[in-house]
Amino acid sequence: MSLESHELEELKTKIGRDPTPTELQIVAAEWSEHCSYKSSKKHLKMLPMDGPLVINEKGYDSGVLDVGDGYVVTAHIESHNHPSAVEPYGGAATGVGGVVRDILSAGTRPIAIFDGLRFGDIEKDKQARWLFKNAVTGVADYGNCLGIPTIGGEVEFDECYENYALVDVASVGFGKRENLIKNHAKKGDVVVLMGGSTGRDGIGGSQFASDSLESEDRSAVQIPDPFIEKLIIEAIIEARNQKLIHAMKDLGGGGLSCAVSETAEALDIGIEMDVDKVHTRENDMHPDEIMVSESQERMLIVTNKTKLKKLQVICEKFRIGCSVIGSVKFDSKVHIKKGKKTFANISADIVANATLLDLPSKKPAYLSTITKEKKLKPITDYSKTMMKLLASPNIASKIWVYSQYDHEVGIRTVIKPGADASVLRLDNGKYLSVKIDGNPKQCYINPREGAIGCFEEACRNVVCTGAKPIGMLDHLQFGSPKDPEIFWTFLESLKGLTDFAKDFEIPCIGGKVSLYNETPKGPIKPTPLIGILGLIDKKPLVSQKITKGDSLIIVGDTKDELGGSEYFEYIHKFIGGNCPVVDFKESKKNMKSVLDIVKKQIPKIAHDCSKGGLAVAVTELSMTNQIGCVTSLDKVPGERLSDDRILFSESHSRYLLVVDSKNIKKIETILKKNKVSFGIIGKFGGDKIQFKNKNKPIIDLRVDKAHKTWVNSLGDLISHG
Repeated sequence: MSLESHELEELKTKIGRDPTPTELQIVAAEWSEHCSYKSSKKHLKMLPMDGPLVINEKGYDSGVLDVGDGYVVTAHIESHNHPSAVEPYGGAATGVGGVVRDILSAGTRPIAIFDGLRFGDIEKDKQARWLFKNAVTGVADYGNCLGIPTIGGEVEFDECYENYALVDVASVGFGKRENLIKNHAKKGDVVVLMGGSTGRDGIGGSQFASDSLESEDRSAVQIPDPFIEKLIIEAIIEARNQKLIHAMKDLGGGGLSCAVSETAEALDIGIEMDVDKVHTRENDMHPDEIMVSESQERMLIVTNKTKLKKLQVICEKFRIGCSVIGSVKFDSKVHIKKGKKTFANISADIVANATLLDLPSKKPAYLSTITKEKKLKPITDYSKTMMKLLASPNIASKIWVYSQYDHEVGIRTVIKPGADASVLRLDNGKYLSVKIDGNPKQCYINPREGAIGCFEEACRNVVCTGAKPIGMLDHLQFGSPKDPEIFWTFLESLKGLTDFAKDFEIPCIGGKVSLYNETPKGPIKPTPLIGILGLIDKKPLVSQKITKGDSLIIVGDTKDELGGSEYFEYIHKFIGGNCPVVDFKESKKNMKSVLDIVKKQIPKIAHDCSKGGLAVAVTELSMTNQIGCVTSLDKVPGERLSDDRILFSESHSRYLLVVDSKNIKKIETILKKNKVSFGIIGKFGGDKIQFKNKNKPIIDLRVDKAHKTWVNSLGDLISHG
C-alpha cells in the first residue's frame, strides 16, 4: 500500500517534513482512486446536481430528495467489483451492507435494495457461472437477513467481463425531513465507533479497488455479518429519534482513515483519536492496520458526553460494540495516538483532498472502423431465431435471480421485480418508482449516445408505472483512466449524461466512479449504470390481465439502429453498426404523452421497448399473460425497413400500450394532439405469438413453448452448465 513517488514528494511539501509510516498509510488510502476520485472529480462537476426537490447537506453519503408532506427519500449506489471478482459471495454481500449504511448515515431507514450485476459469457465460461451464482446468493442472503426487500436490478453477460464481475448495489431510504442528521460538532464532543469489531479483513481494500486486478488478494475482501448490521440499523434509528447524533458517517473504503479525515474536513474540525480505544477482533493489531482495516458493519458517530450515556444504553440493549475513540478539537488536524504516543498528526484538509488530475484523452482508434456495417448472413427461419434469442442469457427471464430475494418484506412493495420498474408505497400516500439500467454493448460502439440511451431507458421504465423522473444516480465503470482512449470514453459518457440531465431537468443526486476495471484480456467495455427515481402522486399503473380482443399500440418510431443490439451480437456475432440515438425533442414528447396516458389509468399495461427490440417486448407481454398476439410489422411507424430490422432494432423512446379496444379513441386523441408518432399494430387472443408483414407470416410461436424456454433457460444453464 503506497503512494506514487510524485505524490509522496507532494505530501512532504504540504506537511513540510517526512510523513510517519502511519500517515503514509492513511494518506495512501484516502488518495487512492477509489476514495479520492482524483481522475474524475474535476469532470463530475459538469453534472447538474441541484433541483427544486434536492436537499444538500454537508457530509452526506447519500442523495436526498424532498417528496412532500415533510418526508424525504434518500438514495445511493456503490460498487464492489474487485472483491466480488475474487470472492463473489462475500464481495457482493458486503457491497449491500455498505450501501445500506450510506442510507442510514443520513438518518433515514433503508427500505429497498437494487443490484446491477455483470459477468462473462455464462454459456461458455464456467468461472463466470460460478461468480454469477455466488454473487446472487451473497446479495440475497445479506438483504434477506436484514429484512430489506431486494426489489429490482438487472443482470447482463458479456465476454468483456471474463474472470471478472461488476457488482453494483443501490439502496433507497425513507424518513421524515426533520429527522435528517444535520452534521455538526461542538466543543467537547466525543467521537464514537459503534458496530462490529475491527479486524484484519479488508486491509488495503480501497487500494486493491484502485488498481487492475492482477493478484487474488483475499485479505482485501471484507467479511459480511448481516445480523450485526440489522442491529445497527435499529440502534441508529432509536438514537436518531432521541436526537443523540450530531454527525455520522459509515466506515467504507479506507476504514477509519477516511471516515475520520472526511468527517473532520466536512465539519471543519480536528479529531484526536486513540487506537487503543478501538474494539478489535485481534489483540496484536498495529495502529496502521486499525486505521486502514475495512471491517464491515461499523459507523462513526459524533455526540456529546451527556448524550453518550444514552447512546451506550441503546448499544447495550442491541448488544452492539460501542467505543469512545476520540474527541473533537478545533485545530483541523487528524491526530492519531496509541496511548500517549503520536503516530499521525496531519491536516484533515490535506488528507481528504488528493490533488485532482487532468488526464489526457483521445478518441479510441477502434471507433473509426466500428460503425461500418457488414453484410450479414440472411436468416431463413425467424421463428427459430426468436426462440434462440428468448433462451439467450441477456433476454431470458431473470426469475432465477429475483426469486432468491425476499422482495415483499416490509409491506411497501407494490410492483415487484420482473416489471419495467419496481414501485414502493410511501407513508404520505405517494409512491416511489425505481429502476437501474445499463448497456455496455451500445456504450462501446458510441460512448456518448450509449450512456444517454441508458438514461432514457431507465426513465421510460419508471414512466411505464406512472412516475415522473425526479432524480438520477449514476455509476460510471471504466478501465484504467491512465489510458487516454479509455479516459475519452469516460468523458464522452459523462457529457452525454450531462446533456440529457440538463435538458430533462433531472438532477444527479449521487453516484460512484469505478475505474481500473481490467481483466487479463484488457479493459471492460464502458459500463455506465443509471438509476432513476420517479414519483407517483396518485396511484401507479399496476398491470392488468390481457384478455382476448385487447389491442396493442406502439408509441415512437422504429429506426435502422441495430448497433449493439442483442440481434447483431448474439445471433450474428457482429459488433458494430449504428448505435441507437435519442432525439431529445421526440423523447420528451413521447415521455410526456405516455405519462399523461398512464396517469389517467387508460391502458391495461405500459411496457418499455428496449433489449431485443419490438419482437422481444411483444413476446414478453404474451408470455407473461399466457395469451397469443398477432402483430403487423407493416403498421409499425418509422422508416421502411426489412423485417429483421423492424423486429430487432433497439431504437429508443418507444413504448408499448395494451388497451381495451373501447379505450383506443381516448389514447389516439392524446397522441394526435401531442403530434406523437404511433401505430395500432396488434391484437391479442389465441395461443400463438405471430408477426406478419402484409399478412405474410414472419414469426409463428406457441405461447406455452416460448414461455417455457424463456423462463427456464437461465436456471438450466446454471444448474447443468
